[in-house]
Amino acid sequence: MGSDDGSEREPESGARSDRAGSRLDRLTAWLEGATPPLVALVVAVIAVSTSAILVRFSDAPSLIKAFYRVLFTIALLGPFAFGRYGERIRSLSARDLLVASLAGMALAAHFASWFESLEWTSVAASVTIVQAQPLFVAGGAALLLDERVTRRMRIGIVVAIGGMAVMSLGELLTSGALSGTRPLYGNALALVGAVMAAAYVLAGRSLRQHVPLIPYVLVVYSACALTLLALVFLEGVPVVGYSAEEWLLFVGMAIGPGLFGHTVINWALAHVESSVVSVSLLGEPIGSTVLALLLLSEVPTPVTIVGGAIVLGGIYVTTSGRSSDRQAHSDGQPTADTEAEQA
Repeated sequence: MGSDDGSEREPESGARSDRAGSRLDRLTAWLEGATPPLVALVVAVIAVSTSAILVRFSDAPSLIKAFYRVLFTIALLGPFAFGRYGERIRSLSARDLLVASLAGMALAAHFASWFESLEWTSVAASVTIVQAQPLFVAGGAALLLDERVTRRMRIGIVVAIGGMAVMSLGELLTSGALSGTRPLYGNALALVGAVMAAAYVLAGRSLRQHVPLIPYVLVVYSACALTLLALVFLEGVPVVGYSAEEWLLFVGMAIGPGLFGHTVINWALAHVESSVVSVSLLGEPIGSTVLALLLLSEVPTPVTIVGGAIVLGGIYVTTSGRSSDRQAHSDGQPTADTEAEQA
């Protein structure tokens, strides 16, 4: 009797689970279809702009902040990823797993170096320098990915980088870029973070053409978390024992910069050229500078404000300069995400 009841309930439970999963798939597909990639990039830039502020609010070691940000992002995505994409994750080729793992290691190096740089220099200087990554992305995209970088896009990149330099100059003139205990060391770490961020973007662009978003980010974030955990053990940093406020900040880093920032960026990489994505991220220093003004009382100079306006102009020129043939190709062809939803 009990066995019969159990056998009757299991199909009902499985059916409910399938229906719930189907509704979630339809919702995800609708959101992806209804959201223009450039709008998604705006959301991502706003989200990642909160990262430097959350890092500054936390007193935990830099490696711990980076590790728990990624670990909690995995915790948010994991149940959905394994429940709906477990088979696709297991079917990834050895090459795709290797490239995604290398991307995760590059992301870990980016977090570790950039978070540490915020301990030694100002928010505006650190965030501005770390966003020098379009210089490396543009060259890498042309050499490694055979992406066409149009003349208008090159002009936009140069304008945006010029605006970034103006922002740095404004900090230098007011001693902002030289504030902190070891500002040159902090600025150098931010530059290392820029190189690693470029490697992360390029790897993502190469894989996101044929690997769905959720399987990709789960592998990347897992490799990133394991790399950071290894660094934590090497440094002998305590893994637990932090206050409730610190744990809330870790979760905030995962939800904002992690889920709505990097995950949305990885989605956009399947639809938008890597050069456009990397230049759009130059909006992060502007958002971070505004938040630093409101929350940390770090007042930007007029030169820094002018530099921010130039950065925005460069972003506009670059994004509006996407070649029509590349845009038609990317918009007219099914992506790995749409194919995953149709499967």
